[in-house]
Amino acid sequence: MNSTAKDIFGELERAVTAGERVALATVAATRGSTPQVVGARLLIFEDGRMFGTVGGGCVEAEVYAEARDVLQTGKPGLYSFALTADTAQDEGMVCGGTMDIFIEVWEENAALSGA
Repeated sequence: MNSTAKDIFGELERAVTAGERVALATVAATRGSTPQVVGARLLIFEDGRMFGTVGGGCVEAEVYAEARDVLQTGKPGLYSFALTADTAQDEGMVCGGTMDIFIEVWEENAALSGA
């Protein structure tokens, strides 16, 4: 799903207001050819739902797995994902760049404060 920032933050606000914990993954930097641009976002909910995208395919699956860990630990982090030519070919992708993605947890106590 290609969602705008307004859609993402509206969904984020709705979720935390309802008492849900949500991981927010944001593309912080890219190098080379990547499936998304800086600022692309993906929400990962504790029940496994997702909203938005950081690129789809294997990179999104890896981000999902890291986000599930961040939801467990509560510790934000910056993660680097290499979409190397070998990986891209193996997965049927045409990228080949690198993406840095920041993942953080949002919940009612920190709702829309960024903390």
